[in-house]
Amino acid sequence: MKKLIFRKFLKDVLKSFIIVSFSISLIVWVIQAVGYLDFVTSDGHSLSIYFSYTFFNFPKIIHRILPFTFFISLFFTISQYEMNNELIIYWNNGVRKVQFMNIVILYSVIIFLFQVFLGSYISPMSQDKSRSFLRTSSVDFFPSLIKPGKFIDTVSDLTIFIESKDENGLFKNVFLHDSAKSNEAVKNKKSQTIQSKSGFLIDNNGERYFELYNGRITNIENKKISNITFNKIKFDLSKYVSQTITYPKIQETPIRDLFNCIYYTYINQTNKFRADFLRCEKSTFENVKEEFIKRIFKPFYLITIGLMCSLLIITSKEKKNYNYFRFFLFIAIFFILIISEVSLRYSTNNDTLMMGIISLPLIIFFILYIPLITKFMDRF
Repeated sequence: MKKLIFRKFLKDVLKSFIIVSFSISLIVWVIQAVGYLDFVTSDGHSLSIYFSYTFFNFPKIIHRILPFTFFISLFFTISQYEMNNELIIYWNNGVRKVQFMNIVILYSVIIFLFQVFLGSYISPMSQDKSRSFLRTSSVDFFPSLIKPGKFIDTVSDLTIFIESKDENGLFKNVFLHDSAKSNEAVKNKKSQTIQSKSGFLIDNNGERYFELYNGRITNIENKKISNITFNKIKFDLSKYVSQTITYPKIQETPIRDLFNCIYYTYINQTNKFRADFLRCEKSTFENVKEEFIKRIFKPFYLITIGLMCSLLIITSKEKKNYNYFRFFLFIAIFFILIISEVSLRYSTNNDTLMMGIISLPLIIFFILYIPLITKFMDRF
């Protein structure tokens, strides 16, 4: 009988957790997707790249909101059980309140392991996958980017200006400026400016180029200027890429790289690994530590939150102060969630403070759990 009622409780909590997590994640995902429209309207990526990028960012959203959705689903499920007198069934069937707490803690440990797995492997992998679409993307949305009367600098090293465009797609008074630099020295700069009276934007089997008529090319190299006139030229656009950031961020780095960075910095104290993991350097090391703690140690707050939610069974709804107690407990858990979010940002600069922040969820857990076990065992 105990197994059946516990199974029902965990089923109800899991159902609530999935519904709340998916609903909030979907709302956040839609809001972010609207913000990512700049990839199309400003950076020139195709719609397929846009949808692929936004889709693979969904696991990151779930990972970020999971502590909050776990708290909401568990807290209100236990509250609902108390308000509907369903907890009385547990007590009448010989379930002790400490036993109920232990079941909630066990459930919290399972969610904790899921959060670690999600944050250490699934989320970074999906974020890296989403950014890979930008790395391999070419700017194939030039027609929508080019607007007459405006300077367009969406792609690196290239500025485009079109005075007007007729109904046949003919551009008039085209200005192109390629500011690419040489690889020798900073002072050795190369640039090219093209002015033409007219031209078309051609897409020939994926090959994108301007076909320009009646104009002049001005080349500047090592402070030397040369001019060339032309009747017709092709200006290839395939070498130009969007200005969207495409290098992997620390949030997209595999957990093993973060661990190795910390290991070689703290223990081995050599630069052996830094050649392989370019983000492992002095200027970014604090961010590496913060990301590692966020993935591995921050989920411990889930176990503490689970224990705090189970405190709802200590008092009955029949007591006058039950609603005040529930409100105070809700605010306390919400405050713990805020601490878990903001504390890491200010702890990585000091190792002692960082260890204190890492230990905080476990300290809170044992401060609450040990008195309940020792003092209230017989009562519960």
